[in-house]
Amino acid sequence: MDSPFLILSAAATATAAVVIVPKLRARLQLSRAKHRSLAGHSKMSRRVARLIPFYEFGTNDFFRSDGAPPAVAAQRQDGFFKLAQLFQDRFDKSRQMTLETAAHISDLQFTEVYRVPFQYSRLVREHLGAGAFVQSSAGVTVTDIDGNVFYDLTGSYGVNIFGNDFYKECIAGAEARARALGPVLGPYHPVIADNVARLCEISGLDEVSFHMSGTEAVMQAVRLARYHTGRSHLVRFAGAYHGWWGDVQPGVGNPISPHETYTLAEMSERTLQVLKTRRDIACVLVNPLQALHPNANAPADSALVDSSRGGRFDRAAYSQWLKSLREVCTARNIVLIFDEVFVGFRLAAGGAQEYFGVRADMVTYGKSLAGGLPVGAVCGRKDLMRRFREDHPVDVCFARGTFNSHPYVMTAMDEFLSRLASPNFTAVYAGLDDLWNGRARQLNDMLAAQDLPVGVSNLSSIWMVHYTEPSRYNWMLQYYLRAEGLALSWVGTGRLIFSLNYTDADFAEMAKRFVAAAANMKRDGWWWSDASVSNKSIRRQVLKEMLMRKRPR
Repeated sequence: MDSPFLILSAAATATAAVVIVPKLRARLQLSRAKHRSLAGHSKMSRRVARLIPFYEFGTNDFFRSDGAPPAVAAQRQDGFFKLAQLFQDRFDKSRQMTLETAAHISDLQFTEVYRVPFQYSRLVREHLGAGAFVQSSAGVTVTDIDGNVFYDLTGSYGVNIFGNDFYKECIAGAEARARALGPVLGPYHPVIADNVARLCEISGLDEVSFHMSGTEAVMQAVRLARYHTGRSHLVRFAGAYHGWWGDVQPGVGNPISPHETYTLAEMSERTLQVLKTRRDIACVLVNPLQALHPNANAPADSALVDSSRGGRFDRAAYSQWLKSLREVCTARNIVLIFDEVFVGFRLAAGGAQEYFGVRADMVTYGKSLAGGLPVGAVCGRKDLMRRFREDHPVDVCFARGTFNSHPYVMTAMDEFLSRLASPNFTAVYAGLDDLWNGRARQLNDMLAAQDLPVGVSNLSSIWMVHYTEPSRYNWMLQYYLRAEGLALSWVGTGRLIFSLNYTDADFAEMAKRFVAAAANMKRDGWWWSDASVSNKSIRRQVLKEMLMRKRPR
């Protein structure tokens, strides 16, 4: 006969198994749903970032870090300093002002350092420092303080959809309409009623709240989702950007790792299975921009170690993924949030919801919505937007901001939305994909005709440059492009954003300059390669360099 001790021990073991095994199974399921890259493993990416030591190339190694022969290194060096002389002559005032002000602007210090891989940064900053100041804009161009006119490929970080002149008109109209009230905060300007009605119509949702930025809008949407579901965790997808606040930036860039965020693989059946089984997920965040590069971080030239960057936009496949996500979220009472701060009103008048044919529970807007002024907005279902509980009067979900619904912002928004609803602007969206896909093919054909190892991928008017031959020096293209009069944002060739008012003639001139820049870069030897050079061998060489440096104390 078994002793009571053995019986109790067996019972405890069985009870523990009942409790632990499902938790282990759920944990394994969650781990398998993560993307295999560092973008999908935020804790690992932070650990790896801490291990990478600083080192930089001197003049000799700078031009031959890929093992190029002396003749090619000399060719590169000659081309580099000729380009440096051009920058010095052409951009003198802007470079000087940037150098002086950067000492007191921390944001500018960051962007100046991280335009290229850190090993090359010092020499590039000394000789190819990019000016950060422009004084005017017109059509699809901007003019710097030295008087140089550039075709604008920055898109003002996504704000500029319809062209600089359009937004200047919106701001001027807003100032005239808000002048009588001025910057009175608290009470609403009457125009807000029209804005709310239009946003509800565009989003197909019931209520709106206004905020001061896209980041704040996403913060509020997530907060409301947690409040109404009573659940703790949000799901974001590997590589997606939703602002700089902690819960949506769990990897590199955030000093503290959040504990209530799951970073999962996009377009993955394993992710859908996690959503179907876990009970702690309040919401899923989708940034539709990721359709251009699922599960990859926002592309920046500072991360161009080799030529493995690429884009593969498939509208049908991404639409089907969103539909599957919608079905699971509905079944599990998970709030589906579309973060349209970047793509809103660029893909279609109704935003990404219209473009991909999927309705979200909440949508966040920003950037372009206020006609060029800063704003954020959340549109959502009535049951999700309420910030209090009638049956528990002190249980509230608080969110207010001093500059929410600023009169000048609200009148600028009305200027933007009024124009958006007019037939002239509605017509812009007809055949939009065909137009920009055709332009991307045109540029790719021009580059291929000259045997240049460069190509572009695009999501409508949002483009990314990729490189077709192994190289450690692809990041140099941004400087050749600037020399040809093409203005880029600080991420370089990682993202080109066109305003929709580019005419065929404008685009033809831009494309000619782009090809000329790539041809000049090839002429100067930066794309030298031989049979021994591959993306894999480049990555091995970089790893070897890091291992040879002692980690700084």
